[in-house]
Amino acid sequence: MHPTEQAILTAVQQANNILVITHIGPDGDAVGSITAVGVALRQMGKRAALLCDDPIPERFSYLPLADQVQPPNENRAINYDLLIAVDCGDETRMGQSFANLPKTVPTIINIDHHVTNTYFGDIQHVVPEAVSATEILYDLFKHIGLTITTDLAMCLLTGVVTDTLGFRTVGVTAKTLRIASELVDAGADLPLITMQGLSLKPYSTAQLWQIGLNNMRLEDGLIWTKINNTQREAIGYNNTSTGGLVNFLGNVTQAAISAVLLEMNDGTVRVGFRCNPPYSVSELALNLGGGGHPLAAGCSLEGSLDKVEQLVVAMSKETIRQQQASFAED
Repeated sequence: MHPTEQAILTAVQQANNILVITHIGPDGDAVGSITAVGVALRQMGKRAALLCDDPIPERFSYLPLADQVQPPNENRAINYDLLIAVDCGDETRMGQSFANLPKTVPTIINIDHHVTNTYFGDIQHVVPEAVSATEILYDLFKHIGLTITTDLAMCLLTGVVTDTLGFRTVGVTAKTLRIASELVDAGADLPLITMQGLSLKPYSTAQLWQIGLNNMRLEDGLIWTKINNTQREAIGYNNTSTGGLVNFLGNVTQAAISAVLLEMNDGTVRVGFRCNPPYSVSELALNLGGGGHPLAAGCSLEGSLDKVEQLVVAMSKETIRQQQASFAED
């Protein structure tokens, strides 16, 4: 067992009140990770509070403990002695679930796979080459001797499938496919996970796409669109992600980078970036106060939608120019 994995096991064994947090605007890997940790802790005879700022998307309701993930509560009186952050590149990605804790948690475990991870916390188990946080959790659970039950397999495979877009992204390796195979052998329902995690979308998401596609622009290798808060609220779209729209735009042949700007009712603008090799958006997002992977990243910015758009477009175009110049030199 790796020393970091041993440190995680020891910390869990010694903890009495455990808190697990995943990132704002949870995607399939976030939901799969937080529920997997919850299931694993129960197998170890532990109970934990599961927190996330935003609601778990309905399409992931098939996962065990998905209905146990709660929003932050400023009046929580429990003194947690261990916090496990999953799929969070930095502390701010935990949102109010972390910021509103009444007291400092003495031990924080950071389990993540984002290349822009800030290595926060006391125990960092960060594996950037992993395609998902659940891939890291799979290895961790196996190494500390947990049984991969059907419930655990469903959680873990959900993260792998959704973060790789069905095993189609750069970084998928033979190991990824072996893990997926073992999770299917353990009882995970791959067709269900693929349908729920990647294909099914509510009508409001289709309406969001309609607005976004009507507003899209393509200039200098950047394809982008913006959706204001009034438009978003008019269709009842409450999610903080783009429902896959940024991925769709990223598949446009003439585009090097895609971006979707979604204005929220708190005055912030959520920005999602995508690109295809050899381009990278991780540094672009990091420079804007966010983070992520080379091919998929994002950030949250303060200010009016128009001003954020000007900033994002300018920096994205400059990123494209710089990277194209670098490609030419190589």
